[in-house]
Amino acid sequence: MTINLRKIFICIYILLVSCAMISQSSKIDSLESLLRKHKDRDSVRLDIMYRLVSYTQRQYPQKALEYANQIEILADEIQSIRGKASSFYARGIIYTEQGHFEVAIENYEKAIELFHLTGDSVRLSGCKQGLGVLYGYKGKPKLALNYHKEALAIDEKLGKEQYLPGHLLNIGNIYVDMGAYKKALSNFKKALGAYEKSNDLVGMINSLNSIAIVYYDQGNYPLSIEYHNKSLDIAQSAKDTIGMFQAIINIGNIHRQEGFPDKAISFYNKAEKINTIEANIPVLKNNIAGVYYDKEKFDIAILYFKESIEVCRKTDNDIYLAQALNGLGFAYSETKKYDDALKCFEEANKINLLNNQFDLMYSYHGMADIYYAIDKYDLALINAQKMAQLSDENGFLMHQKNAYALLSKIYKKTGDYLKALESHEKYKVLHDSIFNKENDEKIAQIEAEYKYKIALDSASIRELELKNTVETTSKNLEKSQRSQLIAVIIILLLLIVLGTITFLFRVRNLKAKAESIALEQKLLRSQMTPHFMFNSLSVLQGLILDKEEKKSIIYLSKFSKLLRIILENSRYKRVSLSSELEAVDNYISLQNIDMSSQLIYDISIESNIEKANTFIPPMLIQPFIENAVEHAFSEQKDNKKINLNIILKNKKIVCTIIDNGKGIGINHNKQPKTNKSSLATTITSERLRAMSNEYDSSGSIKVENREKYGEKGTVVTLVIPYKQKQN
Repeated sequence: MTINLRKIFICIYILLVSCAMISQSSKIDSLESLLRKHKDRDSVRLDIMYRLVSYTQRQYPQKALEYANQIEILADEIQSIRGKASSFYARGIIYTEQGHFEVAIENYEKAIELFHLTGDSVRLSGCKQGLGVLYGYKGKPKLALNYHKEALAIDEKLGKEQYLPGHLLNIGNIYVDMGAYKKALSNFKKALGAYEKSNDLVGMINSLNSIAIVYYDQGNYPLSIEYHNKSLDIAQSAKDTIGMFQAIINIGNIHRQEGFPDKAISFYNKAEKINTIEANIPVLKNNIAGVYYDKEKFDIAILYFKESIEVCRKTDNDIYLAQALNGLGFAYSETKKYDDALKCFEEANKINLLNNQFDLMYSYHGMADIYYAIDKYDLALINAQKMAQLSDENGFLMHQKNAYALLSKIYKKTGDYLKALESHEKYKVLHDSIFNKENDEKIAQIEAEYKYKIALDSASIRELELKNTVETTSKNLEKSQRSQLIAVIIILLLLIVLGTITFLFRVRNLKAKAESIALEQKLLRSQMTPHFMFNSLSVLQGLILDKEEKKSIIYLSKFSKLLRIILENSRYKRVSLSSELEAVDNYISLQNIDMSSQLIYDISIESNIEKANTFIPPMLIQPFIENAVEHAFSEQKDNKKINLNIILKNKKIVCTIIDNGKGIGINHNKQPKTNKSSLATTITSERLRAMSNEYDSSGSIKVENREKYGEKGTVVTLVIPYKQKQN
């Protein structure tokens, strides 16, 4: 279960004075200086304070609020209706960004009433847009869309082209909530183009993050990370903490969706350190709760979800309330509290039916799971079918995958094996389209390129500084003695050489880290070969067609259990020895179902080894068992044996795999030798070598033909580093 915390609305400031954020500090200082000099209590002073509000409202909201209050006081003194309306309008924007929605609505409504009296259509449009943003925050997309369209109509009538991209961006955000992704993407890209032309940094940040969110919802994680990194670059250069928060937390969401919880939590911690807005607290709590859910620490996840729900009810935030309710429902489900879980999903379902098609899928998913668990398969099927239908219509790849996995499970339980198989095939296609090698490698590549760009920019700055130093020194060459000139040149050359070496080392380290990420992904995915999966599914299909129902159910149960163990183990750097041996046992049991003669195998473990508390790198043993099954006995019909012995020696796990097959290097049919065994040996050696630093101990692998000992078969000796968990 993954909670999709997709989007944080941004209060667009376009109807206050526009400015380039990089130069804001100097402009604030200049305006404050001008305010101190202008002592008269008149409309000029009013205008200066209003401009100060526009420059401080995003980075210094408390200071902006103080200026807005002063504007109201001065407006009453000089009887300026327009000034008083502007103070209400400014406070509406500030309170919205701070998450105080009811106070913001009250200020916007007062401003609208006064702007109608003064005929100020420009700021009337701003109020409409502000209310649209606010109701977007509150999870009321239809109401938000109406206000944004009213604001757009006013500005189009006034010919205010500079304000149109802000409307496009806000309308696009609403379309995302409604699941209309094509319309959303079209609006976002038009807005981005307009903001780039005007060099509006806040607009560019918001547009890039919004485009990234659409790609995230559609399962295109590499493109999503690429656009978030572009946004983060601009936000960091502009010191825009709100923009930084948006990008960082959404990058964390992507890493979590890809199955890297520790990496995700590091991004959430970064976001938490820079957050200053109460409305964002549920975002952080929901995400952190989700990670603890992924780690199966359900009690901690439940606490975080409950804290998020409390804040959401306090701030009247329906979007994050529904997401927290869904998350709490899944956590209750895992702890067998089915009644509590169902209540959460039903409440979330009512909210999402009105507001959010994407999160509605989670509600259907949760209810289908609960009804399945309590043996109400008809209700489980109804919810799973709704989930599949809506996710197909909207192109929600992740939800499509989960829906067909559910349908396969339900159809199997109700005895409809044909539909179960069809649903499973659809699930497999969708799963492969989301989690594939190219996505993993591309994400690693994008991260490396992003870090490389930062390093390159830093090096360019140092090079420019060094160049300026050389030019300054050159101007004084005629006044310097020859020996001093030579000394300066030597020092500069040394600095250039040292700087170049430092830069090259940093680039090499960054590339090495990227290669390490890609290698680890390749190594873990190589354990479960397409050949094995195809053969297994073919065997299952044959059993079903032969109507061997009991045997096919046993086979499917063991096959699914083996896949679950392999996929779960591949997510972690270390797994317990008992989990690793469980995968081996399931694999051999699965093979024995289809073999004409049974494979005899024995697993022997030294008594002083605690399997549950001994942790080793995953998927080291199973590939060699698979090699023995596939190749050692290809010409042997009976008396096929595999012995697996595990002992503790010199503070290392020593695992010996012995078979009585034909032995390595033996090829009676004179067919070309397969290199699978050598490939497994090479991959395992690379993994053991890569993990030597982490375990403070080296591992090794040795493959021998038993013929040298006067026996038949092959013996593989694995020396595995391990870590012990204390009771």
